Amino acid sequence: MSLLLAMCLMLLVIGAFAGVLAGLLGVGGGIVLVPAFFYAFSVLGYDGPQLMQLCLGTSLATIIVTSVRSVMSHNKKGAVDWSILKRWAPGIVLGAVLGVTVASHLRSEFLQGVFGVLGLTVGLYMAFGRSEWRLGSEMPKGLTRGVLSPLLGFLSVLMGIGGGSFGVPLMSLFNMAIHRAVATAAGFGVVIAVPSVLGFLLLPMDPASRPPFTIGTVNLVAFGLIIAVTLLTTPLGVTLAHKMDPKPLKRVFGVFLIIVALNMLRKVVMG
Repeated sequence: MSLLLAMCLMLLVIGAFAGVLAGLLGVGGGIVLVPAFFYAFSVLGYDGPQLMQLCLGTSLATIIVTSVRSVMSHNKKGAVDWSILKRWAPGIVLGAVLGVTVASHLRSEFLQGVFGVLGLTVGLYMAFGRSEWRLGSEMPKGLTRGVLSPLLGFLSVLMGIGGGSFGVPLMSLFNMAIHRAVATAAGFGVVIAVPSVLGFLLLPMDPASRPPFTIGTVNLVAFGLIIAVTLLTTPLGVTLAHKMDPKPLKRVFGVFLIIVALNMLRKVVMG
């Protein structure tokens, strides 16, 4: 019981941190929650071959709520680009559905490796990327959008994250202002999370490695704890995003993410 209480307290703290990040940096809390869930469930003894699916499904379930909350907060400030969101949504949904299908057939170790590699890539960009880097003067259309939008959804689901970690850098590279990119990426998070969570809820899990109060690969206890605090802290992050320059904090978080990703890869290599 003392271990369970300690894990609950840890998840509450992490949830608060993830909520602020979702609003402030637009990276989505999932990039913090997935390794946190991985550690928590492992310590509690639920480290079976579907551990990463459990972490991904539970993380994406929380992202539905935090992203909706974030979009609503940003929309009050007029920062969400609804035209971009509507045009990119169909491809993102397609990629998210494909991501769940692929993730359901992969072993936990492989998904750990995917998270490690992609997390390392995102971390390096956040830590060392330049705001003036550009791939174009406006968001892609036609075939380019047709390729990038499903890819964004697909990779996000394999990491258990919302649209911010890939969406914000992508929109920034195509000349969208950072505050607008963060706000619109929150909408990407909703579009990614809703179809993918429906899939994870239907994914069967071995009862021997399934925590109590789990439907499919979504743990309701962890979901409830995270949501309880992120509902309070995500608007705080949004407020901070419009009052301060997030660049220094983003670089620090990038270094933190690099360390987390390398640790995940270490576990894969060393078993």
